[in-house]
Amino acid sequence: MTATTATALAHELGASGTLWELVDRRAALTPDRPVLLQGDRVLTFGGLRERAERVAAGLYGMGVRPGTVVAWQLPTRIETAVLSFALARLGAVQSPVIPFHRDREVGFALRESKAEYFAVPGTWRGFDHTAMAHGLGAKGVFEAYGTLPDGDPRVLPAPPSDGTAVRWIYWTSGTTSDPKGVLHTDRSLIAGGSCLAHALRLRADDIGSIAFPYAHIGGPDYTVMLLLYGFPAVLFEHFALPDALAEYRRHGVTVAGGSTAFYSMFLAEQRKRPDEKVIPTLRLLAGGGAPKPPELYHSVVREMGVQLTHGYGMTEVPMITMGAPDDTARNLAATEGRPPEGMEIRIADGEVRLRGEAVCRGYLDAAQTAEAFDADGFLRTGDLGHLTEEGHLVLTGRLKDVIIRKGENISAKEIEDLLHTHPGVADVAVIGLPDAERGERVCAVVEQPPGAEPLTLDAVARGLRAQGLAVHKLPERLEVVAALPRNETLRKVLKYKLRERYAGTAGSPGTASTAGTVGSPGTAGTPGPTSTTGTAGTAGTAGTAG
Repeated sequence: MTATTATALAHELGASGTLWELVDRRAALTPDRPVLLQGDRVLTFGGLRERAERVAAGLYGMGVRPGTVVAWQLPTRIETAVLSFALARLGAVQSPVIPFHRDREVGFALRESKAEYFAVPGTWRGFDHTAMAHGLGAKGVFEAYGTLPDGDPRVLPAPPSDGTAVRWIYWTSGTTSDPKGVLHTDRSLIAGGSCLAHALRLRADDIGSIAFPYAHIGGPDYTVMLLLYGFPAVLFEHFALPDALAEYRRHGVTVAGGSTAFYSMFLAEQRKRPDEKVIPTLRLLAGGGAPKPPELYHSVVREMGVQLTHGYGMTEVPMITMGAPDDTARNLAATEGRPPEGMEIRIADGEVRLRGEAVCRGYLDAAQTAEAFDADGFLRTGDLGHLTEEGHLVLTGRLKDVIIRKGENISAKEIEDLLHTHPGVADVAVIGLPDAERGERVCAVVEQPPGAEPLTLDAVARGLRAQGLAVHKLPERLEVVAALPRNETLRKVLKYKLRERYAGTAGSPGTASTAGTVGSPGTAGTPGPTSTTGTAGTAGTAGTAG
């Protein structure tokens, strides 16, 4: 099959009304081709359809019906994907929960979704999920790790036909203190996965990988891609480098990634052995959901010898834009790629707003839904950006990441991108902290690479000034931490935790530095330009709205 034929077929399959219809059509086309690989286990497209139907029948025997809400908190395993498609076959409403979450988040999801059943892995990685579920008073608890419900598919009702009905409740993944229940349909997930699949210029002989939690919105996103183009992915129940490299090599993975943190981890492994390719078959790193500094793009391409394409997505809209491997280096480094057909992007007062089939239907909380959409039905993302003349989206930060110091807007993202070029910075988050005199002060929280020389605020300020950063944007406080707080999905930095930690403190014992003196913003006689949000090094997004 030629690449053109494969792409045409993928577009045709992308018109499927429901996820189950997509599974059924792909299984009819290539029943014996593998779709999921894990260790020595192989599941084919035909096997996925057959097993999912049997599991659907088993669930039906337990009392699960079309519209029944079933929550599941399962690791990235073949059984997890099978259970999810079995629920799609029944037309149940699924509420996936990240397996690292505990009582507070899980209890919230169960209560808000009104789940009637809850699938758990039993004891997984030393934690008893079954005991937690019972302790939370969950209904219909059952274990779905090694074994799944089984039954005769002849008892099943007809598959669902309405792909626009709400059948998914996802939870925003921790960029705010309280999650929100995001409502999705089969069609919104297919539309999101199609954007990813078509942008990456995939081939039927590719081997992908799912190294992030399958319960993340990226789970169906990625699986749709496999169903459209007919190639498999290697599943990683627990991703850690360098241990996972053996599986990448064993299966000959050609497309890997996940998010910025994944790129950085692969790059770190490559730097340990610069004379040999860390994954010989790899041709592409791809992902999204977290900021991508332009310097990281150039380092990956130069040192790993692979292309890097980054996209823009969030729980509310699983894929908004995506870079394409054949785009220019300039666009791939500094933009998020183009939107697919059917995704409308509007920039209103600097904010990116979205309308299209991949956009969620809203939230479980009707008040949150009303607040999230404007009068024309566009979703307010909370991200700031602009479109280039070529139609690429450039993101400059988050509304809440605009630090307002003495009435001047300062982009946290601009400062972060510049700091990422410093050899003493492994990762960084720039936040605004309350200040009685200035309104807010700029604080840089830095994670350093092993063995790096300790940073000082003066050195950071000098480096930023040398790169042309305006004086009024320089950090006034530097904190060096062993590790930035992150969520457990795509490893996004949780800035709200940093704000909670450092707001109202004049500096913690042992920090690298507090308020600076050399070149410090606001000193007498300091020249101060009147520009607003900066645009240097503009790429990346906080990922999840809210």
